[in-house]
Amino acid sequence: MSSAVLVLVETDAHRVTETSLETLTFARDLVKRRDGAQSHALLVGPVDADLRATALSQLADQGVDVVHVAQHDGLSAYSAASWATAVVAAAAASSAAVVLAPGTPRGSEIMAHVAARLDTAMAANVVAVGEVDPLVVSRQVMGGAVLELMRLTGRPAVLTVAGHAVEPASADHSTQPEVNELQMDLLETDLLGRVVRVEASELDDTAALTGARVVIGAGRGAGSANGFDGLLELTRLLGGALGVSRVVTGLGWRPHHEQVGQTGTRITPDIYIACGISGAIQHWAGCQGAKTILAINTDRDAPMVTRAHYAVIGDLHEIVPAVNEELQRRMG
Repeated sequence: MSSAVLVLVETDAHRVTETSLETLTFARDLVKRRDGAQSHALLVGPVDADLRATALSQLADQGVDVVHVAQHDGLSAYSAASWATAVVAAAAASSAAVVLAPGTPRGSEIMAHVAARLDTAMAANVVAVGEVDPLVVSRQVMGGAVLELMRLTGRPAVLTVAGHAVEPASADHSTQPEVNELQMDLLETDLLGRVVRVEASELDDTAALTGARVVIGAGRGAGSANGFDGLLELTRLLGGALGVSRVVTGLGWRPHHEQVGQTGTRITPDIYIACGISGAIQHWAGCQGAKTILAINTDRDAPMVTRAHYAVIGDLHEIVPAVNEELQRRMG
């Protein structure tokens, strides 16, 4: 069998996730650059019939040649070790030269297990590939402020793809993937650490940061937990989502799910309006993917101001209400 580029695919209740589509797009370039390579994907249970049909359609659109499906009673709940067992089995079945996963918390955890089992190095947060034999990748370090070149000489090469490293795109030609029902054995030790209960969180609309085309950012300049009224109004008027800095969540002014940054959510909106945010490197790691950044700040030398495409120097509590008033006037 020709060597393969294998992607661990994550799904939600209905479809393949956006970060997995990004990873499949990233992997497709690797396939093109490796003579005779095939594109393989791995689906790990639980995957019901409807989700399976939708996922196979999406993977066909991504030009995947073979889809490995790992179904086992022990995979009914997430466990990093058991999912790693499935990845290792799929890598062996496909003679994989490269194994990739989205750079999500789950993908990173599973790939760490995979690399340990295969006794090879793992490259996390990869954004680009240079040479392909041996594989040389660029990866984000120090919160995305620095790119590191890493040579992966092990086989298979194991890596995760940084979120939003590429825009997800369909293949030039769709395929009819071969489906391989993966046979695997799980050990009791694979199931020692696993999810035992899932509870729905009560999040408001501002939680949808990853898909928002407009994000209004708020930092210490908001002043207090009561200083977000104007920002929330601007968010509503622009049909966007509210994102905040780590200091805001640390002070308890806003919930953690709104945090943008290295330890929060990485965003790629059309525009990010950063209000009262100094722009520490950890926050920049989460917002640098925005197509346009507008900073509102009293400090013209703040890192966010110097890095932004546009800046307004002034107090957000004066500027944002004025913007809201003008938007309301124009909207009638």
